[in-house]
Order: sequence, then structure tokens, then C-alpha cells
Amino acid sequence: MATTRALLRLSGRAESVSFAQSVCGLLSLRPGPGPWTAHCSLERGQLVLSGRPFPGASRPPFCPFAALDQQPGASRIEMPRNRGVELCVAVILQSSDQTVLLTRRTRTLSISPNIWVPPGGHVEPDEELLDGGLRELWEESGLQLPQNQFSSVPLGLWESAYPPRLSWGFPKYHHLILYVLVISQESQQQLQARIQVNPNEVSAFMWLGPDVAEAVAATEDGTKTLRLLPEDLPPSVHVIELRDDGRTQPLVLPTSTLLRMTPTTGEDKERVSPGTKFALRLWLQHLGR
Repeated sequence: MATTRALLRLSGRAESVSFAQSVCGLLSLRPGPGPWTAHCSLERGQLVLSGRPFPGASRPPFCPFAALDQQPGASRIEMPRNRGVELCVAVILQSSDQTVLLTRRTRTLSISPNIWVPPGGHVEPDEELLDGGLRELWEESGLQLPQNQFSSVPLGLWESAYPPRLSWGFPKYHHLILYVLVISQESQQQLQARIQVNPNEVSAFMWLGPDVAEAVAATEDGTKTLRLLPEDLPPSVHVIELRDDGRTQPLVLPTSTLLRMTPTTGEDKERVSPGTKFALRLWLQHLGR
């Protein structure tokens, strides 16, 4: 399937970004993990970035492409050739009672299996960003939002690699993920009544409220010390899981599962992706918390 590639506006010109380059690193005028201000627009189906105002652009502090930038002469022949940086869009769907939808990717997917993320995926050529996000929301969750019953706002841009650390091996995938907040006028109960997840992509889903989302966002990958978590944080969250026979069943998931960080080895565990934590922080800021 054809995918949309990212372009970076440098010196007034839109230039392609190579697979091995850190986009956030090129945008940054100072060292560090970010976030940096950036502007994004869609021109002929391609994302164009520049240094004009935008909510935020960031990457994890252990970004493999940032690490490779610090290793002149590092062998890059093992990384994919003739590939650029692919553009994805993810929808932070907020219900009228201020909860957001997260989905768990199936174990059989080649990228980030068994990881909790919002619905999202590749933007197709000449597809509008919001349209791409709403299409992915429908394809993964079965949800189609009635027209004139939702609003949207871009939250931020996240640079993602998979594998996520050099200690896991050289990156095979390089994505820019635009997180878009979609605010529905329908309640969580109304939305959940229409959810029919795609078993090829989603194995479970849940709704996070601001309190648990704040704790999840606080467990930022790469930090040396954890922020203090609320004493009244619930020990578990309610999840709807897809069974092998296609039916759904309720599941009680320990909250500690959502607080895990990206491990340094390739032995991955169920957790929330770093980009999702970044998006949840921006969502909470949007709520004014």
C-alpha cells in the first residue's frame, strides 16, 4: 500500500527526510529530547514541517536515530534502503464525559505487538490528516462519528522507531505520528455500544479517565526518577477483551501494566507506548489539568 512520506522545510524548501535521520533532531535548534515547536501542513498529500508554531514535536530520549546521529561512521547498511519517513495519524477520541479510548494491538502485528495505543495508522496519499484518522478509527474500532457531533484539534507530533531502542537492533520502521484530539458529543456509553473492533489489529480496548491518564503520562520513558503517583490511584482498570471466538469479555487489568516503561532489551511486555504517554500529557494540558 502506498503511504504518505514526510518532507521537512529547510531554508524555504521542502526536502525529503532520509530513513536514518531524526526529524525532531533536524527541527531542533538545541540539544535535548524536546519538545520543540514545529509547524505542520499537508501539501499534495505530504506532511511539511517547519519551525513555525505548533503544539509540540518530540521523541523518546532513547530514540535510535538520535543515537545513530551521535555515532559517526555507524553501520547503516543494515537499515532499510529506498525508504523515507512515513506519516501516521492517531486519534485521541474523547467522550462527552471526558474519557479517552485506547486499544491494545494484537500479538501478531509486526510493529509494537501487544502495546496500548489510540486508534491510528498510515495516512494515504492525498488524504486529509483528519480524514485519515477517522478512517483508521472506523477500521480498527468500527466507530463512525456522526457529522456535526464532534470537533478536532491537533495535539502534537511524535517521532517513532521500531524497534524502539538500538539495544533491540537497528530500526526497521520510522514514523511520524500526528496525534489529533477528536472531541465527541456522545458519552462513553453511547460510543462503546457501537464499538466492533477489528480482530486483525485490536485485541482489547479501554476508556481512560483523567486521573489514571495522568498517572500513565507521568511514567515517562527515559526519566531517571518517577513522578509521585496519586495515593488514590485505582489498583486496576476495566478492559474489554476480544476472545478467540470473536466475542468480547470484561477484563480487570492491573494499573501497574499501564505504568511500565520501554524495556532496554527486546523482551517486550504489555504496556502503553511512549508516544501515547506524550499524547496523554498534551490531552491533559488541553483539559486544563
